[in-house]
Amino acid sequence: MNTIPNALRTELGGFSSVVCFKAVVTGIEEALGEKAAAIALISAGRQRGKTLAEELGLVNKGQEISIEEVEAKIRDILGKDGTRLCIIEKMQQEGDSYRVYTRETVCSTGEPEGSSRECTYTLGAIQGFLEIFLGKRLRGKQIESVLRGDTCDVLEYKLLG
Repeated sequence: MNTIPNALRTELGGFSSVVCFKAVVTGIEEALGEKAAAIALISAGRQRGKTLAEELGLVNKGQEISIEEVEAKIRDILGKDGTRLCIIEKMQQEGDSYRVYTRETVCSTGEPEGSSRECTYTLGAIQGFLEIFLGKRLRGKQIESVLRGDTCDVLEYKLLG
């Protein structure tokens, strides 16, 4: 038996099927309704993103680290070599807002073209990460979707107050 010190699971490791995750999402939507489920998933994602930023020692580092450096860190932690939540193509700062261009998000996986599905958990995870990094509250929304013909799922975050 392969054992990993401090692992989440000794044999299966820390990863699970995207199909199972999607079943959780649709089950939450069925139980709570679409709007309440979106609030819950964004909140869960925010908490996860905050934890990741804290684990990387990025609390309130927005004045010390460039957007390019944080882009590399978030790309690593959420991408192919990390949790595999999504691939981050790029991040851009435009005044008091941030745009994050993603693809292969766990939220869009397996959805039919034209689906109204939003990247709620992914939106929340990146939002929580950025909030801890910047030390400021943000409001996030999805402004483009691969499910509706765009090349990326684009998530926009604006500073609050």
